[in-house]
Amino acid sequence: MADCTHNCSTCSSKCSEIEYLSLHEGTHVKQIIGVVSGKGGVGKSLVTSLIASRMAREGYKVGILDADLTGPSIPKAFGLSGMLEGDKDGIYPATSKEGIKVVSVNLLVEDETNPIIYRGPALSGLVTQLYKDVKYGDLDYLFIDMPPGTADVNLTILKQIPLTGLIIVSTPQDLVRVIVEKSLKMADILNVKVLGLVENMSYITCECCGNKLYPFGQSHAEKIVSDFNIPLLGELPIDSKIAKLVDEGNISSYFCEELDPLVSKIAL
Repeated sequence: MADCTHNCSTCSSKCSEIEYLSLHEGTHVKQIIGVVSGKGGVGKSLVTSLIASRMAREGYKVGILDADLTGPSIPKAFGLSGMLEGDKDGIYPATSKEGIKVVSVNLLVEDETNPIIYRGPALSGLVTQLYKDVKYGDLDYLFIDMPPGTADVNLTILKQIPLTGLIIVSTPQDLVRVIVEKSLKMADILNVKVLGLVENMSYITCECCGNKLYPFGQSHAEKIVSDFNIPLLGELPIDSKIAKLVDEGNISSYFCEELDPLVSKIAL
């Protein structure tokens, strides 16, 4: 809770008695990391794709649960299509050419352009199925690309899945700072650890002189991490190559050295 002292011996709450969802029998995951933003359009799914690709390149076994059920984009970024297969025991994830296990609602519909028109409880039920009914196997990391905001699906994930922690994604605009604070406060209220902040679209590197240009104004990242006492895990540039690679389903070929602090933070 918000007033948690993190000293369980003096606490009357029953956090330790929370009954988390169980993974499918035979699935073992060392770290489950949520990637969240307070609003859409800041690059949360991009950060999920980049860090998952980076950890797979480092030799780790990686999976992604695309929990952004009404705006799924992970399959497209990795060039995955078609329907997931399953049997009476569970669902098998798709596997990217890099070996990343991917589960998304877009891989459960015949036409990926079909909308998911569910109310909140049904969306929450679907995301729990994508967590507990899928045969992920042995993973070092399962990254959960969470929907924007602080509503039903995110509450389900934060309260029912034993997260190692959250990565919060922002952009430099003043409005986004306010939304980031909502995400941070949500994590605090639900007693979920925040691993740090990644600021996307921080700058453009001039092709002529190499200087950094700031189309959205100077970064607010340092101020946010200072105010909330969390690490800054990366400031990502605007790069036209990224859109092309996503369209080609080849995001894993993009090496983002700006995520080095994040890699160091979560490395096993």
